[in-house]
Amino acid sequence: MSAPERIPARRVSTRDPELLARGELHVRGQIREASNAVLLCTVKDGDREATCVYKPVRGERPLWDFPDGTLAQREVAAYEVSEALGWGLVPPTVLRDGPYGEGMCQWWIDTPEEPSDGDGLLALVDGEEPGEGWKAIGFAEVAEGRTALLVHADDPRLRRLAVLDAVINNGDRKGGHLLVDEEGRLYGIDHGVTFNVEDKLRTLLWGWAGEPLTEEATGALEALRDRLREGEPLALRLGELITAAELDAVRERVAALLKSGRHREPSGEWPAIPWPPV
Repeated sequence: MSAPERIPARRVSTRDPELLARGELHVRGQIREASNAVLLCTVKDGDREATCVYKPVRGERPLWDFPDGTLAQREVAAYEVSEALGWGLVPPTVLRDGPYGEGMCQWWIDTPEEPSDGDGLLALVDGEEPGEGWKAIGFAEVAEGRTALLVHADDPRLRRLAVLDAVINNGDRKGGHLLVDEEGRLYGIDHGVTFNVEDKLRTLLWGWAGEPLTEEATGALEALRDRLREGEPLALRLGELITAAELDAVRERVAALLKSGRHREPSGEWPAIPWPPV
């Protein structure tokens, strides 16, 4: 996702969700590449100002496998789980009223205008092996019947994101949903098709499939398991955003990851890679 223009805004010291929740939204334009209505906004509260994305519920396209009008809540739920894991992989995201009704409001992530070579997270390479520092995703047709190997970086930031996606059952982890900000911090965006009870995991981040989870990931999942117990604040908050059955499914996915001790593998019952991949 990219802005139609760079909008100057007063910098705030932290990406504060309270500014998103309480500030006044001013629509500046529409991001037309998106499949649902996505509005680029400025949010203001006194002398504080920031750029954000606002996705009103009324602008969501109906999907056959998700209840109508629930994508905004799922985006907020993904942020809550990301925060609970302690990895900060999703920009601050809130559910609030706006100029076009209730919707999701998310902090805008500025990316470098000219990213350095080190920011590359995806690549196409010749041959059948990914090479050092890369993980294989699969072969892709590039031109005139020629194929190349699609790879992603063997990057701990992406590895954490692969765990988050397995927990929230992300059905659409495309390359364009990976953003690296000007400080080199990785974020994942566009989490509307998540938390389905049925296995919908569809992602580019299969490079660690079947490999043991890191100690860091295991510790984060154990802490998340505890915070998902009945009556815990996180469980109560998620209960406001997704259904009881979907919350139980989150608990089951966390338990399954901890029991196996390994990264998820494709189920074979659902397309493993989103289309288009980027």
